[in-house]
Amino acid sequence: MEFNKILNKYFDKVFTEVDFVKKTYNALEKYGFNDENAIASVCICRDEICQSLRSIIKHVWGEAFNLSSLGGMFTAGKTALLSAIHHAPKIDNNERYVFYIIPHTAIDEEGRMGICSRRGIRESTACGALSIFQKELSNKYLRKKGKGRLKHSIHKIDEEDIEMSLIRKRLLIEIPYGYVPDLFELTKITRKAIQTDFENVIKKVVDKSKSDYALVTGIQIHAPDGNYIWPAECYAFVNGLRIEVTL
Repeated sequence: MEFNKILNKYFDKVFTEVDFVKKTYNALEKYGFNDENAIASVCICRDEICQSLRSIIKHVWGEAFNLSSLGGMFTAGKTALLSAIHHAPKIDNNERYVFYIIPHTAIDEEGRMGICSRRGIRESTACGALSIFQKELSNKYLRKKGKGRLKHSIHKIDEEDIEMSLIRKRLLIEIPYGYVPDLFELTKITRKAIQTDFENVIKKVVDKSKSDYALVTGIQIHAPDGNYIWPAECYAFVNGLRIEVTL
C-alpha cells in the first residue's frame, strides 16, 4: 500500500492519537505529573480535523489551555503562556505544566503528501497553510527573484491575514536560500521552529524553582484509517533538572 510506503519513508515510528497521549501520560506520571496536579496546554493547528487530539488530551489530562494558531505556530506569546501556567494547580507550593506542540500533515491511500478527506469533501489538504507556503516557495517566479522572494511577507504583515503572514515570516528564517523542502520536510522544520519559539518564551515566564514542566512534541498525521502521531522531542524539567522522556 502506497500509504504505508510513504509513512515508513518519512516517519520512523508512529502511534495512534489515543496511544500517544496515553503513553505520554504514563511516561510523565513517573516524574510526578498527573491529571490532578498538572495543567495541560495544547499548541496545534486550528484545523477542525486536528481537534480529535485536543479532545483526547482533555479526556486524559482534564481541561487544557488552548495556545493553538494557524499551522500550529506558537503566536500566543508570553501573555498567553503566563495565563496558562497561572491556571495550574498549586500543590505543596509546586506547579506542574504539560505542553503539547504538534503541527499536522496528511497522507492519502495513494501515498500523496498533504492530501486527506474531510466530512463531505473527498479530497482536501493538510496542513492547508503550510501547503500554501510550500507552493509559494516552489513558484519559479518568486524563486528567480533571489533573496527578494516573498520579500513582502517578511517586511509587511497583512492585517487581513495576520497568522499566515507570521507563518511566512517565521519559517523563511529556517529555510536556506534557494532551497525548497517538500511538504513533510517543511512540517518537520515547522515543528522545530515552534519548539524553539516556545522554549524561548518558557525561559522568560516559567520559574523552575517552584514549578516542573514537560514539553511533548510531534507531528499529527491524517491517514485513510485515522490519525497518527509521530513523536519527536519529549522531555521534562523536574526540580530544575532536564529529563529526556522516551515513549
